[in-house]
Amino acid sequence: MAGRKNGTVDVLDDVSHGSESGTIGRYLLHRAKPYLPPWLGVAGTGLAGALGSLRWQDSAAAGAGLTLASVALTGATWWIGRNTSQQRRLHSAITVAAGSAWLTGACLAGPTAGPLDDLFLMGGPVIALSWNVRAVLRRTDNSSSASGDKGLLEKVGLARAAIGATTVEPNRVTATLALEPGEQTTEDVSKVLPRLASALDLPTTALRFMPDPASARRGELVIVPEDMLTQVVEWDGPSNVGGSIADPLVIGRYDDGSPLVLWLPGDPEVGRNATHLLIAGGTGSGKGDGALNVLTEIVSRRDVNVLLSDPKSFQDFRPLLPAFDWAEEAGAGTEAMVEALQAAIPARTRWLGAHRYRQWTVQAAGKQTDPAHSCRVNGTACGCPGMPYLVAWYEEAANTLRALGDDAFTGIAQEARAAGVSLIVSLQRPSYDQMSTSTRASLPSVLAFGCDARDEGFALPETVLDAGAHPGAWGNRRPGYCYLVSAGIPEDRYPAPARTRRFTTRSMDIMEQLADWAAANGAPMDPVTTRAFETTVGNAYTQRTRHTNDTAPQLHIVNDEEADEMTDDALLDPEDDGIDPDADLPGNEPGDDAPLFGTEKGHKPTPEEARALFEEALEEFETEGRMIVGPRDFTDWCETHGYSRPWISARLKDAALDGRLEPTNQTGRWRIVPALAAA
Repeated sequence: MAGRKNGTVDVLDDVSHGSESGTIGRYLLHRAKPYLPPWLGVAGTGLAGALGSLRWQDSAAAGAGLTLASVALTGATWWIGRNTSQQRRLHSAITVAAGSAWLTGACLAGPTAGPLDDLFLMGGPVIALSWNVRAVLRRTDNSSSASGDKGLLEKVGLARAAIGATTVEPNRVTATLALEPGEQTTEDVSKVLPRLASALDLPTTALRFMPDPASARRGELVIVPEDMLTQVVEWDGPSNVGGSIADPLVIGRYDDGSPLVLWLPGDPEVGRNATHLLIAGGTGSGKGDGALNVLTEIVSRRDVNVLLSDPKSFQDFRPLLPAFDWAEEAGAGTEAMVEALQAAIPARTRWLGAHRYRQWTVQAAGKQTDPAHSCRVNGTACGCPGMPYLVAWYEEAANTLRALGDDAFTGIAQEARAAGVSLIVSLQRPSYDQMSTSTRASLPSVLAFGCDARDEGFALPETVLDAGAHPGAWGNRRPGYCYLVSAGIPEDRYPAPARTRRFTTRSMDIMEQLADWAAANGAPMDPVTTRAFETTVGNAYTQRTRHTNDTAPQLHIVNDEEADEMTDDALLDPEDDGIDPDADLPGNEPGDDAPLFGTEKGHKPTPEEARALFEEALEEFETEGRMIVGPRDFTDWCETHGYSRPWISARLKDAALDGRLEPTNQTGRWRIVPALAAA
């Protein structure tokens, strides 16, 4: 039993069953067994030569037959060994050729004729020993590989998989993997990745498998043994202030230390299309910091405008407000922004087409001085003002989708990329009950943070999950950990974990400085988009609030002295002087229930007067910038003037026929056509 505890299965258990010398002999025989076959082959060849000489010595016909048999056996050995290594194939062929040649000579001339006996005594042991040496080396190799690659693959059910070329980089190992033909597919590797991670004592996110698109049984296995994301990196500013939005946006780092980058515009030179972005993640997953990483990179570029809708009252983005061309909270302002953006997309597309841009490029943002991008038919430079890139950001978009409908962004998502517009939608759970499947399909890029394991399929494509991505493993325990799937990023990076930088209170001052820089140096909104916005929503855009960090409301805490001053007698109404606040109120007196005014009925407006009042209400809404209205917006008006909701619905339809209102994508909501445009 002591031998078993030491990990050996020796002869200690057999001591009680025989003598010590017998036990040692059996042990030596057991250890020698693997090396006996070559020696038995040499002995058998010598015996066959001796016996063959008794029958075929000096026989010419036997000589011809034995020679042909020797050549045939050597050729067969070479052919059979075609699937083995080159060294083993050559070694086997030489052994068979030497043995069959000696056997032929021994059978025809006798085993002791000439040098045959000396060749046997010297060559036989050499050949046997060469195979013994090979067996020793093979056992050593097999033991090491069994504890490494092959043994590991065997444990997880991929024993017949072949590991090819391996690339070793700092904190990253990439190995090509070929599975058993006809027996296994790349899907089998995806299924065993968790078990493989367990065998290596690594997290499941440290392994991913990228199938070869041209093969169903080949791919690359990537192992990142050390998680370099555990160290928190604070945001200390954007990567490229004053650069172009066409340059990569650096928003974090991968688990091997390489930068995490994102592109929004397309690039026809490299065949990359423009993209929209979905930012998804559960509560506490670091989605807010991830959004700030993306947004600070965007506003630091010289040729981009940003529209922002944030139902959280700009809780995270307040220091950046001066950098935005148009910022709205939830409600009518966001409704107007969506309508304005939908109207601006065809106008921007027409401008790009007229200037011979198949998609937005950096040249489109500047003054059009290149004849190759002129809107004039004579081929001369037109000198038109440029069109900066446009980013429409909808934070906590679930709120907006509930108010406008789950397909509010569908038209924008399907058409905006050709117009030099990127739509960015941020929400916790991008499920089918939050947004329409058409909108989700039109958001090809996703920045996915930790989530519930049941929601992984809503955030990432199935192929990325099969390759090893697992945001459900993080939940809210790894803030900032994420996966990025987007155009321009190599596909083997899709299942690679990354982490965005963290924003702290120390980041606030830098964000304010960045916003002031963007307000002073960023691109103004181009005339084409401005005209589309003004024509569509009028005052909602022209009278939008332009934020500055100097005018941000400050919270003032009232101290005890100020509270006493506020209750000082000098601040009281003189008519209330002398009233005892502790005295009881007087009782009812005669005449208290008499009406203060006459009891005659009021004047009911005529239909013409009612329509005029309705038009005044529309003008009031337009002045306030409330350009999207419906029956619920007239509730107070109806109570004041004594009209019902059906009457308002009828007037809304009449106004639509008169061109004063336009229907929106949402049932029961109408866009006020600015008075000048309607005229």
